[in-house]
Amino acid sequence: MPLVLAENLVKTFASGQNAFGTTSTGRVRAVNNVSLSIEAGETVGLVGESGSGKSTLGRMLLRLIEPDSGSIHFDGRDVLAASGSELRRLRRDMQIIFQDPYGSLDPRMTVEQIVGEPMAIHVSESGSTRRSRAAEMLRVVGLDESAMHRYPHEFSGGQRQRIGIARALMLRPRFIVADEPVSALDVSVGAQIVNLLRQLQREFQLTYLFISHSLPVVRYLANRIAVMKQGELVELGTAEHIVNTPRHEYTRTLLAATPELEAASK
Repeated sequence: MPLVLAENLVKTFASGQNAFGTTSTGRVRAVNNVSLSIEAGETVGLVGESGSGKSTLGRMLLRLIEPDSGSIHFDGRDVLAASGSELRRLRRDMQIIFQDPYGSLDPRMTVEQIVGEPMAIHVSESGSTRRSRAAEMLRVVGLDESAMHRYPHEFSGGQRQRIGIARALMLRPRFIVADEPVSALDVSVGAQIVNLLRQLQREFQLTYLFISHSLPVVRYLANRIAVMKQGELVELGTAEHIVNTPRHEYTRTLLAATPELEAASK
């Protein structure tokens, strides 16, 4: 059984709303009857242009957005039926790394508070245990413990993304949705983050849904690639197949339009 199994997911946003709370007109079916499975330890890359429904799908898998219809199972458990303590247990196993390293960290909180927040919400541990785990996770992502008492504005974009990754790791999740985690970074810094994610997957036995508009970036990380266009899954296959012998014209267009992540291929 797959670790994550989504079947026939549909999400329509009404006029004036979308996944990011910005204004739109009319009704938009952001995700249209999408089914996707992800095996334990696998990375599935989800690619498509802006507005294709990638982020909406990723957030639905974590139940950050409720689907209009369809089903989601995590390790055999019905995610949409879960409530109360069961939902809290599920959320410990499923985390997200956000796209924007500038907007996703509360500027009023120290790094220690930011990284330790998931444990403060979900686990009854002492403050000293939380601090110790936060320091450990910062070291894991390549930041010194001295970062603990500083604030987000004191760090570069790449360092902020590492803080976000440390936060996502705090509860030792099994599944992480990485929602375009390198799109706001320059190529060399983005390559470092991609390599870090690959290293962390081996170290913590993580399963990823890696969302990106860049097929070359996804090719480096993913076992399989799913291609979305206008809310629909138009192609799904192994990374090698999608990159070397794409069937859909839209996939071929994405390949032709996206520059290589040179540092990641070294």
